[in-house]
Amino acid sequence: MKEVKVLGTGCANCRNTVALVEQVAREKGAAIKLDKVEDLPSIMSYGVMSTPGVVIDGKVVHAGGVPSRDKVESWF
Repeated sequence: MKEVKVLGTGCANCRNTVALVEQVAREKGAAIKLDKVEDLPSIMSYGVMSTPGVVIDGKVVHAGGVPSRDKVESWF
């Protein structure tokens, strides 16, 4: 099971990123544990200065803007 965190303050792009990650993981049959991290010091602890950001198994894989569907599919 992959641990996925979406970093963001709850803006529309952050919500869209959460929905896209959930949808792609479901379509690919990938088991994930999805957490939303909205607290600014926690987001900055990953070195992400532009949200939304995505962290998979402790590694930042995306920051700034909604990731493309192709990019999300490559994670799973």
